[in-house]
Amino acid sequence: MDGVRYKMREVLDKSKIETFLQQARIGHLGMVDGHLPYVVPLNFVWTNGKLYFHGATGGRRNQVVDANPEVCFTVCEEYGTITDPVPAKTDTAYMSVMIFGKAEPIVDLDEATHMLQEMMNKYVPGYYNRPLPKQHVEKYRSAVFGGPVQVYRIDPQHITAKENPIEEEKMFNPGKTV
Repeated sequence: MDGVRYKMREVLDKSKIETFLQQARIGHLGMVDGHLPYVVPLNFVWTNGKLYFHGATGGRRNQVVDANPEVCFTVCEEYGTITDPVPAKTDTAYMSVMIFGKAEPIVDLDEATHMLQEMMNKYVPGYYNRPLPKQHVEKYRSAVFGGPVQVYRIDPQHITAKENPIEEEKMFNPGKTV
């Protein structure tokens, strides 16, 4: 697997990558559908060094993953435009992480419950006043939205990360001119 080409932007700090993945809210799951690429945006959680997502079973995403579990999950956050007096040197502040691995369906109730609890903790922190019961997860996996819900895990085989950090004095703001 190739690494990051632009080495000066490569992020190797595992704790920085970990924090980024725990805080980012949307990722894009890249799959191969026959000979065509197929990418979908998803909510996700990163916990215990693994990435989790879920969704209704009968959809195209689950069919594609079931046929070919090799995936790439990309998470990117854009922080604004970095200006420069030379127009060609104007750039974007960002961080991105790409996770390569296999998407595996989770059948273990404890692992699925942990993942869905982490999802609630991330997207609606403090909203529910008690932990998610396993019985609820079992029902959720069997009859929500007119059909069962599948939870998936990606065990990373390879991770790359890049960043172009914010340069406060150079960040574009409306009305700023050269």
